[in-house]
Amino acid sequence: MFLILGIAAVVLFLLYIYGTSNFDHWEKRGVIYEKPIPYFGNFMPVYLQQISSAEFFQNLYRKYPNEKYVGMFLATKPTLVIRDPELIKNILSTDFYHFYSRAILPHRTVIEPVLRNLFFAEGDLWRLLRQRMTPAFTTSKLKAMFPLIVSTAEKLQGLAADAARTGAEVDVRDLMARFTTDFIGIVGFGVEGDAINDENSIFRQMGKRIFTITKTDALRNMAKMMFPNLFKDLKFFVPMIEDNIMAIMKSVMKDRNFKPSGRNDFIDLLMDLKQKGKISVESIEHRNEDGTAARAELELDDFIMVGQLFLFFAAGFETSSSATSFTLHQLAFHPEAQRRCHEEIDEVLSLYDNKLCYDAITEMKYLEMCFKEGMRIFPSLGFLKRRCEKAYKVPDSDLVIEKDVNIIIPVQALQNDEKHFEEPENFIPERFHPDNVTFHKYAYLPFGLGPRACIGERLGHMQSLAGLAALLSNFSLEPSKNSLRHPISNPTATVTQSILNGLPLKLVERKKNL
Repeated sequence: MFLILGIAAVVLFLLYIYGTSNFDHWEKRGVIYEKPIPYFGNFMPVYLQQISSAEFFQNLYRKYPNEKYVGMFLATKPTLVIRDPELIKNILSTDFYHFYSRAILPHRTVIEPVLRNLFFAEGDLWRLLRQRMTPAFTTSKLKAMFPLIVSTAEKLQGLAADAARTGAEVDVRDLMARFTTDFIGIVGFGVEGDAINDENSIFRQMGKRIFTITKTDALRNMAKMMFPNLFKDLKFFVPMIEDNIMAIMKSVMKDRNFKPSGRNDFIDLLMDLKQKGKISVESIEHRNEDGTAARAELELDDFIMVGQLFLFFAAGFETSSSATSFTLHQLAFHPEAQRRCHEEIDEVLSLYDNKLCYDAITEMKYLEMCFKEGMRIFPSLGFLKRRCEKAYKVPDSDLVIEKDVNIIIPVQALQNDEKHFEEPENFIPERFHPDNVTFHKYAYLPFGLGPRACIGERLGHMQSLAGLAALLSNFSLEPSKNSLRHPISNPTATVTQSILNGLPLKLVERKKNL
């Protein structure tokens, strides 16, 4: 009996030691930090889905208004939350090669095929993919894609017209999710998914499942963070995501005889890049014996292509639908700003035979300001994460950030801080007029900045502004009986943010179109 109790005591002691390892990290370095609890660190409210990650970091940011950085722990991992835009500039740009890893996943090697993409990839895989994928987002490629966007926007107008005629309340979050899902289906996969009209389309179902974090998902992800070596083979996404994307990709490629078809969609671009063969770059992870950079090589295979299609779908669907719907919500509560958008859209479209086109969208400057302001208040990515890959001495400080320490850049907190944005709680599109921009460049980060900035930023802008212009050209928006002036952030959100219970509004057909 005593032997059993002794063994149990030893086991409990060892578990405690493991669950509190590194908890003296910030104290040793004289950094102000949040006191952690075993295993969870400071992140228990997020793991238990009581609060979203972005809100957690925003609360921590506001708790220490006079600090440049604050220490905390993600599970047992020492993590530094950065509050100073100049230091953020160093991390994202100036001293990027100390912090090139995004570190969303607990392991440096990405096993799951759908995550072998630009967002999740680390080190050499990221650098190879970035070099290979950059040509897919040139201005000429984006212009070639635009007719596909217009066809989707026209279907959006039809669905909105049906809703306006009934006078029923419309969840613009769902409305714009259908638009962006159809856009991704056509522009990304070359497939007419018809998510706008069919709630049960395969693309709509995938979009919902990717960003619906169940209790089981949360438990699995928590286990991977707390015990990365023990649960390294657990996948982040259910098999239906990878299986469906692989099946659609292979079907489309077969229909095109495994050659670019001239449709100018993303799958065409991937096949074109695959035909160019192997790519080689200087390694950022490995050195030769003589100290020179080793070479890293990559050849696109089906799994790499599936990873990029997954990213194109997931990032394009969630971030754009979130940003556009929140902008529409703000315009509904700010009728003067909405009126100015209507006037600008009418004026610009009159110069282009009242038809949406690439050049017309680029001339809608006030609409773009409203979109940027919406992303400021509620950025789709509420925080950025990096990992220190090479010890870094913080300028004008005695602190050395050591290898493997996590870095958090609290985007939402920065963008809603009165130090950087006057009256941050108010919707003021004019703050983004070129003559009015006074905020620090690294205090506004909806798409990130530096070498790991979002490669699809211009495409996302183009898609989002087209959707907004298509809707606002024909409709006005008003708060409905269930509209909340200040929507509630979904506590189950992880990497990207979402709104709890949607964004209900009332659509009213504009008289000029009657």
